[in-house]
Amino acid sequence: MIQPQARTVGFKRGERNVFFHILTACNLSCSHCYINPEEHGTEMATRDSLEKWLKLFYDPNKETNVIFLGGEPTMHPDLPHAIRLAKKQGYASVTLDTNGFLFHDFLSQVKPTDLDFLSFSLDGPRPEVNDQLRGHGVFETCTRNLQKAVAAGFNVSLIYTVSRYNIQHLHEMAPLLANWGVNRFFIQVIGIRGKTAKNGADKWQLTPEEWLAEIPTAAAAAAALGITVTYPKVFLEPNEKFECAGRVAENYFIFPNGRVYQCPLCEDYPVHGYMIEENRLIPNTGFTETRLFGLDIPEGCVINRLLQPENLSYDAAGKPLYKVSCCLLKQEMKGS
Repeated sequence: MIQPQARTVGFKRGERNVFFHILTACNLSCSHCYINPEEHGTEMATRDSLEKWLKLFYDPNKETNVIFLGGEPTMHPDLPHAIRLAKKQGYASVTLDTNGFLFHDFLSQVKPTDLDFLSFSLDGPRPEVNDQLRGHGVFETCTRNLQKAVAAGFNVSLIYTVSRYNIQHLHEMAPLLANWGVNRFFIQVIGIRGKTAKNGADKWQLTPEEWLAEIPTAAAAAAALGITVTYPKVFLEPNEKFECAGRVAENYFIFPNGRVYQCPLCEDYPVHGYMIEENRLIPNTGFTETRLFGLDIPEGCVINRLLQPENLSYDAAGKPLYKVSCCLLKQEMKGS
């Protein structure tokens, strides 16, 4: 049997991805939540803002994708309206990321054709693994609603955020996903921002050796069952060229307080490249993330070097042992 092989998914010039945090509130208190209310605010985007900001970021001349996020986005009563509007507007794909609680009877408010992907977040194959990170009873609720969504005909994917607390259980996920009818699997690296930035990176992050030993193997096992797997590249090979998404792609991470970032690593700081003011996209002034995108350093990602230096290792001469890729660079294994 031929083993599935990972393919690096390069940045597509002219593609536009809009990560729309429509609120920051959530019913859960996940110990690895990246939302930072001090920087992202506590408000909810109004119905008027949903409509005008979707129009603002849509470009008919580019492949424009929108991903609705929170907090927990299904807590927003106008989410179904925003989803249908994005589809009508002409977005190339419409995705929803949810913790699985599906408030406001969500599955009855939208049709499978309204969404390209309905993504559930789950961080363990059993309650005792997942619920220590996401809260008591979350596994049962999330998996029950996930299976309802599959049965209703939605194109369901699952996001598993890997950390030291659940890496040893990642290999158990593939047969579960196949049994549930999930056809896409996103393995995500833990972000050192929000709560994890305050709780110590060493408690959460994997070493390069651990990541490379575990992730491709788990991805291949899922792909062998017909599931398409996507995961961050994280570490570049010695001969691979570093590319920053901020230089070659259009990614916008929008928060309901009007901040717009282009690099998710920067979201803990007031260095956002843009602001939405009076429904117009305005470049932010002063020192912003955009000043960093053009810098070339031996370590690869300059923002990672500044904000997460504990990710890096050097030899005796001070040369980096590896390059860290842009956090938005992905690898993919197609389901066989």
